Amino acid sequence: MGLLSDPHCRRALSRLVLRLNTPLCALSYVAGLGWFLALAFQPLAPRTYMSENAMGSTMVEEQFLFGERALSYAREFAGHKKKAGGTPVAWLEKTMWNLGLEVHRQPFSRTLPFPDETRERYMVKGTNVYGVLRAPRAASTEALVLSAPCSEGPRNNQAVGLMLALASYFRGQIYWAKDIIFLVNEHDLLGMEAWLEAYHDVNITEVRSSGMLGRAGAIQAAISLELSSDVVTSFDVAVEGLNGQLPNLDLLNLFHAFCQKNGLLCTIQGKRSDWDSLPAYAHSLQTLLLMVLAQASGRPRGDHGLFLRYRIEAITLRGINSFRQYKYDMTTVGKTLEGMFRKLNNLLERLHQSYFFYLLPSLSRFVSIGVYMPAFGFLILVLVLKALDLWMKLSKCEAGSAERLWDGDRAAGEDARPGTLALVPPLLICHAAGLALYFLPVLGQRVATQHFPVSESEAVVLTVIAIYVAGMALPHSTHRALAAGGGDRGWMALKLLALLSLAVQLGCLALLNFSLGFLLAATMVPAAAAAAPTGPRVLLAALLVLASPAVTLLLAIFLQRELVEAPASAAEGWQLFLAAVAEGLLQHHLYGSLLFPFLALGAYPCWLLFWNVLFWK
Repeated sequence: MGLLSDPHCRRALSRLVLRLNTPLCALSYVAGLGWFLALAFQPLAPRTYMSENAMGSTMVEEQFLFGERALSYAREFAGHKKKAGGTPVAWLEKTMWNLGLEVHRQPFSRTLPFPDETRERYMVKGTNVYGVLRAPRAASTEALVLSAPCSEGPRNNQAVGLMLALASYFRGQIYWAKDIIFLVNEHDLLGMEAWLEAYHDVNITEVRSSGMLGRAGAIQAAISLELSSDVVTSFDVAVEGLNGQLPNLDLLNLFHAFCQKNGLLCTIQGKRSDWDSLPAYAHSLQTLLLMVLAQASGRPRGDHGLFLRYRIEAITLRGINSFRQYKYDMTTVGKTLEGMFRKLNNLLERLHQSYFFYLLPSLSRFVSIGVYMPAFGFLILVLVLKALDLWMKLSKCEAGSAERLWDGDRAAGEDARPGTLALVPPLLICHAAGLALYFLPVLGQRVATQHFPVSESEAVVLTVIAIYVAGMALPHSTHRALAAGGGDRGWMALKLLALLSLAVQLGCLALLNFSLGFLLAATMVPAAAAAAPTGPRVLLAALLVLASPAVTLLLAIFLQRELVEAPASAAEGWQLFLAAVAEGLLQHHLYGSLLFPFLALGAYPCWLLFWNVLFWK
């Protein structure tokens, strides 16, 4: 502080920042990317460990032997589902009642903002069925949930069968201190959202449902089960929830510990843990990138993702049946779930000891927030350095104007003054374009279908693209209002505001969803720093277009397909892009996903400000 109070030191520091600004920005950006790529190295990713004392050991003797009964339930469920053309509500109620559970049903309905063509639905109606096993040794103040989505076709029948077999086994045990809820939800995420809203007596997403007739205690943890075959070769665990939320790391550690105890092969992002071979770094980096892309999408990767909104730790377990030699039957899978529930039954308080913010290069290793956040900090430093550079240049211009005014050259001083009003038109128009991008696609779908031969969902997606592209013509519309913009000082002031706005937006976003903030920073920061009306305008325009949020989404789709070793052609990538846009809007209106509103109301208007800077006259 003493050095900064000295005017000579401040002057020397400002000269240093001005002279070395570009090298410092380049060095900071490379350091940020390098730090992120280094996260997959073993020294930066320590082994996972159990932090919760109540779950610190897997020394429980699992006694579940109802594997054949689970397959019998699955076959019965499949037959009744086929006969009913949907969830066999009456059969589920009768079966759960015979097992000694307290059974309830919950009808629900939801009208989508526009038809979901991938699933061919618009007005969705369904019924959730759940049974409550009351704890014999407690007063129903806490509960655990085991759910199995009732999917269309033959999918997930085995999950429902195993859930019923576990309910039958759990009913005969006397050590339960928490209620256990066995839930079969229809229409996947829609049914789960309806059940959670009714259970907690809230209405967040306008789902219409009957009141909840039966409740248990406060839900401490939940596991969603997805099984579609009689045997499994591995279990894949999904952790990413709505808006990038993650469960407490201890719940994942518990699953991994019991998989190791029972000899089950477990994966994450479809990848095994492999740290001992030569390509171990590439393998862990691939897993890390897949998690970053999944978290950045903001989409729940399973029914568990909606529990996290209610501060309920949850994961989704997917049974995989591939061509591997070793296969595991329902008894082994049931023992793993039994062990997990017995450990969760021992909890004295909610899971809170371990991490809530982390990245996973494998199931056995993790990267904590204190290790991965500097990578993002280096990228944001580029914006801060550029903003500091512009502020110093503007300060020099102010000093020069003041000297000319002191010398009597008032006219020259007024010409050099940029005028704050000159910045108002681009700011208003860019944010108005963001508001139009957010509201018009859904509101104007009926008008579009009346005038063009397209469906409602196609009209919504095409309207988004049309408004997005139309925004690129905004500089030509605002130049008339900017005729007295003050020359270089005008675009420098506008870019300073845009840089500060982008830095604040990305900084706040990274605290909630690091992956999305980092991906946007990695693409937008170089173009934002380089944007200026002086220089090779065509090259800078191409760089800025490549850094736009829409192109970032398109490139992320191609990257994800490459990482899962299923590369997409240009035509297939474009179709996936259109589907992702439609899915993003649906996720926002149905579940409250923040990805689309952030891009439309935050990132896109900010990108348009840099586009205005580039074409400043």
